[in-house]
Amino acid sequence: MTTNTISTSATSTPTTTAPAAVTVLGLGAMGSAIARTLLGAGHRVTVWNRTASRGEPLRAAGAAAAPTAREAVGASPLVVVCLLDTPAVDAVLAGVGDAVAGRALVNFTSGSPDQARRLERWAAEHGAAYLDGGVMADPPDLGTEHAHLSLSGSRTVFEGHEPTLRALGATTYYGEDAGLASLELMAQVGVAYELLIGLLHTLRLVRDEGADVARFADRVADALSASYPPLIRAIGTAVRDGVYPPDLGPLSVQAALMDDLVEHRRSLGVDTTRMAEVKRRMDERIAAGHGDQGFSSLFATIARATG
Repeated sequence: MTTNTISTSATSTPTTTAPAAVTVLGLGAMGSAIARTLLGAGHRVTVWNRTASRGEPLRAAGAAAAPTAREAVGASPLVVVCLLDTPAVDAVLAGVGDAVAGRALVNFTSGSPDQARRLERWAAEHGAAYLDGGVMADPPDLGTEHAHLSLSGSRTVFEGHEPTLRALGATTYYGEDAGLASLELMAQVGVAYELLIGLLHTLRLVRDEGADVARFADRVADALSASYPPLIRAIGTAVRDGVYPPDLGPLSVQAALMDDLVEHRRSLGVDTTRMAEVKRRMDERIAAGHGDQGFSSLFATIARATG
C-alpha cells in the first residue's frame, strides 16, 4: 500500500554539483520556457520538437537539438515532456518506445488523473519511472517564486531529481498516486474559473445598476484577501470532517436573503444559475432540519447528488 505524503520545497539556486543532463520534448510556450530555465540554471539540455525550427532559439542559447524524439530521449537520464495534450504525448511516446528504459520520465502536459495513471503504466511497461506534474504559472514566471509545480508518481524520481525540478519553481510532491498532481492542477484551475465566471456575471449586474465596476472589483479584491482565506480553510475542514458549523451564519438566516439575490439578478436579465442553485440547496438543507448549519453543509447535498 502506498502513502501520499505531501512534501513542499521552494525554488533554489544552482548547486556546485555537476549539472544534470535533461531532455525536453515539446517546445511550445511552456516547453520552451522549461528548457530555457534549465539552461539558465546550468543544466545540459537536449531539446526536440516536431517542428524542428522551434528549437533554433534554444540551440543558439546552448541546448543540443536532437533530430528525433528517440535520440533526444537517449541523450539524458531525465526526460521532461510538455506537449499540447495527452494524445500528443501518446503519439510521441509511441515513436520513442523502449528508448525510455532506465530513464526518469516527467510529464508536465495537462491531462486528467486517469490519463496520468495510464501513462505511468505505459512507462512501467517500457522500463521507465514516471512522475506526473502540473505547472501553475505562466511561462515567464518559471524559475521564480511565482511558479508552483505539483508532482506525483515515482518517489524515487522526485527525490532523485528534485534539485533539477526546483530550478523551475517551488515543488510540492503529493504522493505516489500519479493522478494526484493532475487533480491538484485541475481543481485549482477549476476553482479559479468558477470564481471568475461568477465575478463576470456580477460585474454585469453592477454595471447595469450604473455603478463603477472597476472600483467594485477593487473592493472585492480587498475583501477576498482579508476574509476569505480563513473561511475557505474552515469549509475544507468542515467538508473533510462532515461537521458543519454556522459559517456565514445559520442557513435559516442566510436563506432569507436568497430570494432577493435571485430576483435582483432576474430583473436585470443577469444569469441566475449559481444563485438559484445556492437557494435550492439551502432550502433542501433547511427542510431536512439543518437550518442551524452553515454554508459548508451544502456539500452534503452535492455529495448525495453525485453519489
